[in-house]
Amino acid sequence: MKYRAISSLALAVILIAALPSSPARAAIADGSLVKSPEQSSVYYVTNGKRYAFPNDRVFFSWYKDFSSVVEITPTELASLQLSGNVTYKPGFKLVKITTDPRVFAVSHYGILHWITSEAVATSLYGSNWNKQVDDIPDTFFMNYTVKEPITAATDYDRTMESSVTSIAFNLGVLTHFQANNGTDSAQGNTPKIGGCMIFPADNAWNTPITNLPVRSDSATFVSSIGATAPLHPDFGENQSYGIPFNIVPGTQTNVPITFTAYGNESDPGPYPIPDNAVVEAGSDAHVLVLQQITCRLYELYNAKKTASGWSGDSGAIWDLSSNKTRTIGWTSADAAGLPILPGLVRYDEVAAGAIRHAIRFTAPKTQNGYILPATHQAGKNDATLPPMGLRMRLKASYDISNLTGQARVIAEAMKTYGMILADNGSSWFFQGAPDPHWNDAELNQLKAIPGSAFEAVDTGPIMK
Repeated sequence: MKYRAISSLALAVILIAALPSSPARAAIADGSLVKSPEQSSVYYVTNGKRYAFPNDRVFFSWYKDFSSVVEITPTELASLQLSGNVTYKPGFKLVKITTDPRVFAVSHYGILHWITSEAVATSLYGSNWNKQVDDIPDTFFMNYTVKEPITAATDYDRTMESSVTSIAFNLGVLTHFQANNGTDSAQGNTPKIGGCMIFPADNAWNTPITNLPVRSDSATFVSSIGATAPLHPDFGENQSYGIPFNIVPGTQTNVPITFTAYGNESDPGPYPIPDNAVVEAGSDAHVLVLQQITCRLYELYNAKKTASGWSGDSGAIWDLSSNKTRTIGWTSADAAGLPILPGLVRYDEVAAGAIRHAIRFTAPKTQNGYILPATHQAGKNDATLPPMGLRMRLKASYDISNLTGQARVIAEAMKTYGMILADNGSSWFFQGAPDPHWNDAELNQLKAIPGSAFEAVDTGPIMK
């Protein structure tokens, strides 16, 4: 293969002329570009750590200019742990090292794939592909991982790779919820997990309901669920409670799925579920998997690992960029035909001070009807019982000024976004993801809130 050799930079720094100084700041925001006035190196900041740009070519694969770079004091810079180097933006350029003639395409997480022929390189990068090759100095080649070669153009999705815009994601610091709940800093008010927006901003889960009218049958539904029954967090310090979720990379291998009960209402496999996926404890045995890059959510009910893949009573695949619901009448991994992950309370969002979505909850008995975006019922012919998809709101008049810590944040969300009835279960039980940082003393404050503190709001007709 022919390529245009581009000389390596001798220095692992970026030379920037006369950047304006910025005053010292109390905190360095995630996603900031910083440098010290005493040095020329530029760093990307996330999670209180800094990552160096090895040279200007790597920098310009992510940014058009240096206008976003700010100077911070040497003390502030030293307070940020140096944790590695930024790698090339996926899909932007082809790369090689001076001591190896092979040319590589760059994938997310700094993964390199050898392009085995000029024909494939032309298909992916055009006839001038050889002018798009950058040299990686041998010193920094260790930042990358070489994996399977590209023998055909279909082996590499340049469009998908180029869609990676988060350096934090590309660094691999957002890969699994057990490390940091897989969350990015929020974009606006829309929840984001593992580099993926959790449905559009106008999705039912993400829409505030503070101004919606109260349903005429609100008191009836509250009474049937339990006006004196207390609110109950179904998660806490005990890690066996709650519904866990898994985040996997876009390269996760798909495996077969066998459906054992509701196959005719399930999205067929394969699903990218790893062998060691965390399964919810208890009889529901949900498995939730969010795949990065593709931003699709895969959920199974009553999941079991099999010799060839996984089995489940039902399963659903959700495109997180779309508001599309399940087929009317179909279930999902939840009785209401709703996704589960968007309604879970997560520690990271509580710690950040705001939950920006509705919360999933259960009721002992439900009627044989549902309110969109729910698409499925699991109840009986009794109009006094709440339908699946019912939206409940903590009354604006209910005083939560005495609540503290985690309880206060959750209660505020229940006033702003409310709760959505998603399954049959105990009265006013609401679900969250397991996390060792939950504080039962704070969460238990919510158990003093009675069902009568809630009201049903009108989000649409009950469908049968």
